[in-house]
Amino acid sequence: MNVQIHPSWKQYLGGEFDKQYFVGLTAAVRQEYSHHTCYPPGPQIFNAFNLCPFDRVKVVIIGQDPYHEPGQAHGLSFSVQDGIPFPPSLQNIFKEIEQDLGTPVPTSGNLSRWAEQGVLLLNATLTVRAHMANSHATLGWQTFTDAAIRALATHREHLVYMLWGGFARSKAYMIDRQRNLILESVHPSPLSANRGGWFGQHQFSRCNEYLRANGIEEIKW
Repeated sequence: MNVQIHPSWKQYLGGEFDKQYFVGLTAAVRQEYSHHTCYPPGPQIFNAFNLCPFDRVKVVIIGQDPYHEPGQAHGLSFSVQDGIPFPPSLQNIFKEIEQDLGTPVPTSGNLSRWAEQGVLLLNATLTVRAHMANSHATLGWQTFTDAAIRALATHREHLVYMLWGGFARSKAYMIDRQRNLILESVHPSPLSANRGGWFGQHQFSRCNEYLRANGIEEIKW
């Protein structure tokens, strides 16, 4: 795996590439991609980092692992490529944005527009085998993505961390609540959202209010 990652991130994460776990991770990912259909396509594995440089991050949204059906995943958590139907979680995200901000549901589920504004759409595991959710969860990706979260927590402040569901919320211990805003809720998947705790939380307006209060340009959700 040739790690093509934005130089701003390489400054903080470059040391990870020489560690034993990453050498093993690289070998395992190469093996998976050579013997199975895996997502996202190889050149898009590090899209979250390349579309959102370290010094431009304003918001961090943590997902678990990529979508595992054809044409969906392209390296950004919760995002799908243009022309792909919205998965249920993304539908609920857009519904909540519409209720919260009055922003109409977009025609595309491609969230690159968010990433380019400073939203780090980070999956804890960056690859997956087709049709098998969490199939790469034990390869070592979380050690790498946790290092990314720690780098932000150490060197940046006044960020908004959106932690949806128990898995994402388990990352909160790495973040200083005094220097950042953490917005926690249930996961937007129908199974969780329909029980309550997703809709009506006004996370997106609260995020923008916090950014404005700290002199940071808000996100056009």
